[in-house]
Amino acid sequence: MDPTLALIAAAALVVVTTVAGFVLRRRQGRARVVDSSDVVDPERLDAGALGEDATLLQFSTEMCSRCPGVHRMLSEIADARPGVRHLDVDLTHRPDLARHFQVLQTPTTFVLDRRGMIRTRFGGIPGRAVVELELTRLVKEDSHG
Repeated sequence: MDPTLALIAAAALVVVTTVAGFVLRRRQGRARVVDSSDVVDPERLDAGALGEDATLLQFSTEMCSRCPGVHRMLSEIADARPGVRHLDVDLTHRPDLARHFQVLQTPTTFVLDRRGMIRTRFGGIPGRAVVELELTRLVKEDSHG
């Protein structure tokens, strides 16, 4: 193979990889509104009951270094809002749940409505303000609907 061609191919690979990394990083922690009729059953998760108004459902693993910080933040948010609960499910030994909910990274957080329907999904570390905004929007929708 020609050394010039190999160098051009390597440079192109670096550029494509860098662009893909920036795109993936921009998507981290962003709210994605979910249009789903999937209802989460807390018994299947081996978790506590859902919140009266909303539930912050966090999926973690034992090896996730970012999960404890997200856990603290989501717990604080839930504790400050009546009717909102935070549930943390460890997927380390539950690959069935990871497949069912299509969790490809941890932390992954769902915002559930009072019926347990998934309304919003966050991959990675969600911003506190965005989570609070989603909860406010959800509670407003439920009170008007």
